[in-house]
Parts: sequence; C-alpha cells; structure tokens
Amino acid sequence: MVRGVINTGQQAEHLRQKSVNASERSVLLSRLSGSDQEPDLTVPTNCEGFGRIRHFKTSTAPNWPSNPLPILPAAKALGLADGQTTMEAQVYQNAACPWRCWYCFVPYPLLSANPKKSKWFTVSELVDLFENEPDGCPSVIDLSGGSPDLIPEWPVWMMEELEARGLDQQTFLWSDDNLSTDWLFTKLSNAQLERMQSYKNYGRVCCFKGIDERSFAFNTNAEPSGFEFQLHVMDRLLDLDLDVYGYITLTDPSSDNIDCRMSAFFDRLQTIHEFLPLRIVPLQIGVYGPVEPRMNDEFDASLAVQEVAIQHWNVEIEKRFSLEDRHRPITDVSLRRSQA
Repeated sequence: MVRGVINTGQQAEHLRQKSVNASERSVLLSRLSGSDQEPDLTVPTNCEGFGRIRHFKTSTAPNWPSNPLPILPAAKALGLADGQTTMEAQVYQNAACPWRCWYCFVPYPLLSANPKKSKWFTVSELVDLFENEPDGCPSVIDLSGGSPDLIPEWPVWMMEELEARGLDQQTFLWSDDNLSTDWLFTKLSNAQLERMQSYKNYGRVCCFKGIDERSFAFNTNAEPSGFEFQLHVMDRLLDLDLDVYGYITLTDPSSDNIDCRMSAFFDRLQTIHEFLPLRIVPLQIGVYGPVEPRMNDEFDASLAVQEVAIQHWNVEIEKRFSLEDRHRPITDVSLRRSQA
C-alpha cells in the first residue's frame, strides 16, 4: 500500500512555530545523547550531547556511485589537497521535520519539536560549542536534521557568526534541504539571500525522496504532490547560483516499469538543467537502529527494489552523458543557467 497522508504545508508551519525564534536567532536542536540514534554513532556525542561528529567517506557499496559530498565541495572551497576520500564534520540536527521517511536514521520523537528531547540554542552558542570542543574544530559544519529548510535563516545566521569570529575562511558550511518548503524565497529578506549568495565557503545538498509521486509518497508518508514541489523548489534554487547538489533515495514499493519511470525522471530533471543528474548522488538505504522497529514486508521489499533502481540510474547516466562528462568532478559540473 502506497502511503501519503501528511499535509506538508500545514505540518511545516506548525513545526516552524515550535522550533525557531527569529528575534533571538535561536533554533531547537535534538538531544542526541541518550536517544535511540546514539548507538549508531561511531564516536560519542559532543557539544553537551547536542552535536555529533560525522565521518564522511566517498566509498560506497558495489554498483553504487561514489559519494563525494561534502568532501569535494569543502576541499575545493577551502583549498585543501586533492584526493581526499574522508572528512569529518560537526553536525547539528534541528528537532523538526514535517515528513516521516520510514528509513530515516533519526528517531521520530526527535522530529516533532518535542521540548523533552531538545533544547534551544542561539547561533552564538552553537559556535561557542564548536570552538570549545577539546578535540578541535573540524573543517566542516553540517546543519542537518530533521528538516533544516524549516529554518532558512539558520545558514545565514551561522555565516554571520562565523565571519564575526574570523572562522569563515577555515570552515566550510554545509546545509541539508529536504525541498519540503519554498521558505528560502518567502522567509528571507533580499539582503539575507544576497548574503547567502556571496558567502564563499557554503554548499547546500537537496534530497529527492523518490523518482515519482508513488515512490515519494511511499518514502515520506506525505501527499504525492510533494514530489513535483521538490522539483519546483530545486528549479528556483538554481536561479540563486548557489553551490547546490542533490541526493536521491531509490526505495520504491515496486520495480514495475522501473526503466520507463527512471527515464521519465531523468527527463524531468533535465528540464531543470541538462547536467542536473550529474550533481545528484544516489544514497543506498540501510536499516539503522531507529529503523528496525518500523520495518515490515513492504519496506523490506523496497530495499531490494533500490538495487534494481540503481542499475537503471546508472544506465541513464551512461546513456545521456559522455565519458568526459561522467568523469568530471561533481564540483566542476556547472548548473549555471547561462550554460543550460
């Protein structure tokens, strides 16, 4: 049975009111220490239990494309040596998300802006925690979630704070975006948008939750119309000329007609930009601790479907792009409109 009952707009507005205080420049962060997510972490939580160190690596499973995000964007922006295959990042997770992706490694109670499982922090306090960690500061700060796009001000506030402390040249700011809202365009002032556009060491990764309405609704439990909305928001993002990338999850309730459906999805991506598929990295879904209690026969089956889907993803990439294009570093794939 394909799900899809969450009204994204209503749920997003409700959670934004509970999880951001714009006048104080503060956000509600999930408490990771003591949570069901904590056993999956490779190192203990930090920042008083409200942060974690993530170890990004480019290597993936056989048949899946390597994942250079955010390693290559950060290395390029910061002028680091070529060839890096791993990188550490300081991660903060906002405590709200309007969707309930069944495979999300974050426990659902950490997505509902529950005050018992979260705490308010100003951006100044977040940078204090970052600077005061005894093991030193990673070169990347990752604003994750949850759904950080509920708080489009968050990256801008962090940019201003890092600049004020002289940390902007040595720190790469990376933020996640579920493409669940268009608030980047409706909540930010023109000055804030310009601030984001002009900030050198910033990258943004947007996660597509499937290749069509059916897989989107299955994965998120949100209304199917959210699939096209994600594409609409991505289209608008390219007009800002930010350093934007994409993830996609390929779990699906069925592999029926997956070749035709994948081809149609690529067609749709290329109406936004010819080279957009080359800026998107498919993510293989695994079963982390918080996911195990949610599993059922349908979700189990979708893990096998993603292995079929990635084969068709790879076929489309090879069919549509030259060898030179496919071997180009993801950071060198231009999405500028003037070159579309």
